[in-house]
Amino acid sequence: MAVIARYQHRAPDAGRLLRGGRATARLLLIWIIVTAALQAFDALLPGFTMTQWWQPTVCALILGLIATVVWPLILRIALPFALFTLGLGSFIVIGAGALAIFNTVPGVEIENLRSAVAVTIGMAAVGAFLSSVLAIDDDEIFFRRIARRGGTPKEMPDTPPGVIFLQIDGLGYDTVRRAVRDGDMPTLAAWVSEDTHRLTTWHTDWSSQTGASVSGILHGDNHDILGFRWYEKDRDHVMACAHPKDAAEIERRHSNGKGLLSGGGAGHGNLFTGDADHVTLTMSAVPVLGKGVRRGRHVKTGDGYYAYFARPVNVLRTFGSAIVDIIREIWASTSQKRRGVKPRIKRGGFYPIARSGTTVITRDVVVSAIIEDILAGRPVVYADFLGYDEVAHHSGIERFDALAVLRGIDQQIGRLQRATRLGPRQYYLVVLSDHGQTQGWAFANRFGEPIEKLVGRLCGGEPSDISKVTKPRNAAEGWQMNAALAEGGLIARRLRGRVERAGVSPELHRAPGGEPGEVARVAPGVVVVVSGHVAMVSFIDHEGRVPLETIEREYPELLPQLVDHAGVGFMLVRSSEFGPVVLGRDGLHRLATGVIIGEDPLKDYGPHAADLIRRTDSFPHCADIMINSRYDPETQTASPFEPHVGSHGGLGGPQVHGFLVYPTEFMPVDGVVGAEALHQLFRSWLTELGHPAPAEAPSEELVSEAVPLP
Repeated sequence: MAVIARYQHRAPDAGRLLRGGRATARLLLIWIIVTAALQAFDALLPGFTMTQWWQPTVCALILGLIATVVWPLILRIALPFALFTLGLGSFIVIGAGALAIFNTVPGVEIENLRSAVAVTIGMAAVGAFLSSVLAIDDDEIFFRRIARRGGTPKEMPDTPPGVIFLQIDGLGYDTVRRAVRDGDMPTLAAWVSEDTHRLTTWHTDWSSQTGASVSGILHGDNHDILGFRWYEKDRDHVMACAHPKDAAEIERRHSNGKGLLSGGGAGHGNLFTGDADHVTLTMSAVPVLGKGVRRGRHVKTGDGYYAYFARPVNVLRTFGSAIVDIIREIWASTSQKRRGVKPRIKRGGFYPIARSGTTVITRDVVVSAIIEDILAGRPVVYADFLGYDEVAHHSGIERFDALAVLRGIDQQIGRLQRATRLGPRQYYLVVLSDHGQTQGWAFANRFGEPIEKLVGRLCGGEPSDISKVTKPRNAAEGWQMNAALAEGGLIARRLRGRVERAGVSPELHRAPGGEPGEVARVAPGVVVVVSGHVAMVSFIDHEGRVPLETIEREYPELLPQLVDHAGVGFMLVRSSEFGPVVLGRDGLHRLATGVIIGEDPLKDYGPHAADLIRRTDSFPHCADIMINSRYDPETQTASPFEPHVGSHGGLGGPQVHGFLVYPTEFMPVDGVVGAEALHQLFRSWLTELGHPAPAEAPSEELVSEAVPLP
């Protein structure tokens, strides 16, 4: 086992760095420019008038005090309002304060709240511009934050180095290699070229999607997670990882209290907590069940919100970036349509706004939360950047707007690397992905009907049986924004004094698009649920797993038609005589004995395909028929069963190859297969660094609560 190199970490004295002539000159320059801006508003903005020469100078000072001193105090009460309006409410609150205070300055006339808000937004824009111009590097912004908090965090002697795991959702190994080579990820490229980090790959489970991967990585267990959504026959329920109630239930099944983040760690933007004590934008932490998902401790939800919304300039900068991203999305979509780019999908309506929520707003909240973790010296942090995955679904895995999002994430990683200098302990950064993506023309677009309609038709279903599932589905995964609104509801109820320790009411947490528990019946007694490149067929009139022989007898056209379909790669069924059998167009593979008749249907799906499928066959809720899309190794494409361009969730091509960038001091990585194995690797790294083994969680159930406000 490799020995980790250690050195004495000394956090810089942020207060000392800010003292001196440079800081004073900056403050004076900002004051002068803000004064000049107020004079311009006096001339241009109706409803705002200053009659004396000294008034702009005084008002500039007042606005500065409101933004830096008064607003953080008001935020203790107004945080839910700011959160639910995604920051825009900040300016209404500050504008109301400015209206009240300006009216006390002799000779200043401001007619109404609208004028006050306009002045506030205008001054915040000036502040954002000045911050960008004068704060030449982001470290200086961090130093200022520490100075306002009372100086550099106290060092933590005799503590092991912390580890920050940064997940770039959906970024495949081949794509990241090219991005490093071509300059789209300069931070990671510098790490690799300077030999501080290594870049390698790991192989996902058959279910190559975030639910299975993150549960395996954070909790060391992803047993019986068949997809991002799947049907459970015994409960007549479709489980959906992106729904709070189902996410909490999934974590309850897989958490033993000894997750990767147990013992004071933090998680941000994840589906599951990893048994962290501090979480933000985490779906399973939303207490819709009336109980928490962990045992023995309180889970604090909402870390990072206060730090993010405490500075209106941050909010304005973020929303400016969000507007740019909306424009970028509209341009990319229309450009694809104009040039006839294929494959592509429809991506209009509300999607450009929803996309900016994932690529910009939640990203900035997550970064802010990680910075707070660093300043607090938390031992382990795991955060998910979802933006690339979302854009690659709609645009393509290496098209220009997807790579633009990737460059923005890389920039934030560099920012966090610099921020680790300010913490009370040394930190190592590990960057990884939960899976990759395989590109292709969506199944419904390519073949004229979705897989649900095809199965329903072959099972004798009528159009009325399948009308519900053939409606366009919301292709956005976007659980981070849903979790933000849900956690915001929790914070709001707590601030009103009506939060009980048992949690909050479920009505706050309904995801857009209806309840995921609706069963997609495509024919009498037949249910189909899709998850990326996998479709799952269940026959609900039969208990338990329905054998191959019964399916052939009751639906004689179903299996032959499916296996010959150009969009179907292989199918897993269970035979009463031979056990699990994989069927392909030109052969079959009996997994129990290894007997192959004809051409092996798994030959294009990698050396681990048989073992991964055999494991899935053992899951209690494995569907009666598991269908994987057809992968073409020549073009590296496959047709997903959902309306995506880049997609994942099954076997075939880049979707199963995640990446891992880790410090060279760590134990070398080779041949990691499955998310549970990745958990064991990460746990061994932490042990190597000196982190204690996680303790057994007490048997008492615990509730989640909102993070205490400063």
